[in-house]
Amino acid sequence: MSKVVRSDFQKYTHLPVPHHLRAPKILASHPEIRELLGQKNPWTMAIILAMVALQIYLAYLLRAASGWQIFAVAYLVGAYASHSLFVCIHEAGHNLIFRTTKANLVAGMIANLPTIIPSAISFRLYHSKHHSFLSVEDQDADIPDRWEARMIGSYCVGKFLWLAGFPIFQALRTARIKDARALDSKIQVNWLVQLFFSALIYKAMGPWSIAYLVASFWFSVGPHPLGARWVQEHWLVLDDYQETYSYYGSLNWVNLNIGYHNEHHDFPSVPWNLLPEIKRRAPEFYDDLHQHTSLVGLFFRFLFDQEISLFSRIIRQRGGSDRD
Repeated sequence: MSKVVRSDFQKYTHLPVPHHLRAPKILASHPEIRELLGQKNPWTMAIILAMVALQIYLAYLLRAASGWQIFAVAYLVGAYASHSLFVCIHEAGHNLIFRTTKANLVAGMIANLPTIIPSAISFRLYHSKHHSFLSVEDQDADIPDRWEARMIGSYCVGKFLWLAGFPIFQALRTARIKDARALDSKIQVNWLVQLFFSALIYKAMGPWSIAYLVASFWFSVGPHPLGARWVQEHWLVLDDYQETYSYYGSLNWVNLNIGYHNEHHDFPSVPWNLLPEIKRRAPEFYDDLHQHTSLVGLFFRFLFDQEISLFSRIIRQRGGSDRD
């Protein structure tokens, strides 16, 4: 089979977001799922506190360690803790931890502390658009920029560098998403809290502790099997028409079931611990969908399969007709 080199996104559609169509059908067939909607899981806060404490403790232990020790612990341990915290930020962004928005904002900012980079409040803003305007270029920051996709290409080196710089590329994409709240007071508070926390860690433990925390965050969203999550969720790797893909493997204990991604997009008001229950109660809506079985396998396939690039996405148009 000849290699396909893309210079544009793989598919365009004017069809509605599939989750907005499937969710009512599921509720019509399984009205008992309604009892899961709007549930809160305050125990997520216990996970936040445990992971924050773990990261601070490891940062303290590594305050005088060598560079290779810092990066080894960050890759093998810190990345998993940091990724769990990122998913907790996601839960707070959906108001799925506590009943009040204020309490969820605080929970998200606490989860943000050891990841150093201020992201809890801005993630909340842009992620809500991702759900409402899935795959619409000027609204969904999960869609790569066209210059980004052309620059990275489809070769292993480019895609590895893309994963290594993922937080930077993600931040740059927000420039195309116009929103007056992009620098509101809550985001400014998030920045101030992070700067204060980072200054405390630096003063008490030194620069190597900061390096450990930054490396943990960077690995958790970048060149690591956990980074394959970004490819797993919406990339056209298994099918040309299915827009969202779930992963039901063992790394969901780190990902707090965010691998149940079709279920999450169908019912974003259901907390992480109840997402498997949606699939259990309505299996006929999910069993026949394409699904990923290994994030490790997907990580290496993404790197080495030249038919997969940043253009392997569906773009939703606001009018017109489908085109390949």
